Amino acid sequence: MLLVNRVLGHRLDDGFAEQLHHLEHHGEVEWLLLPAAELARRRFRAVTSRGAEVAVALPRDEPLTDGAVLLFEPNRAIVVKVDAERWLRITPHDLATALELGYHVGNLHWRVRFAAGSIDVALEGPEEAYLARLASLGLDSRVEAHAHPADEAPC
Repeated sequence: MLLVNRVLGHRLDDGFAEQLHHLEHHGEVEWLLLPAAELARRRFRAVTSRGAEVAVALPRDEPLTDGAVLLFEPNRAIVVKVDAERWLRITPHDLATALELGYHVGNLHWRVRFAAGSIDVALEGPEEAYLARLASLGLDSRVEAHAHPADEAPC
């Protein structure tokens, strides 16, 4: 298992861009595909696109981003690739439902952002699990909910 305790740089940095491009053409770049929520963690284990096990243990002040170079050798590199984040947009039918929805979303510690008249909840699991939770809280008939990609602008 490979232990990574620092980020070497970014794939677009002058010191890496051209060499990574060359390695990629020769099939020597491994991707560490991570969900966006995983970027906030400092210690975790993951598997690269080629099946290599990686243990990441970064200092608190070391940011992990899409394109972070974790390993760079003459014939091998490991680069972080962030999986597209998806959001569930929940639009309450009325003010009372909006207040109740906000209360529950806060208690569930769901990661949110606000859109005009709606709450976007980051999908960190199957969409169906979030919809089932809304139903268990009796909110399913009082809200409209649909998933969308992270790059879709809030309404």
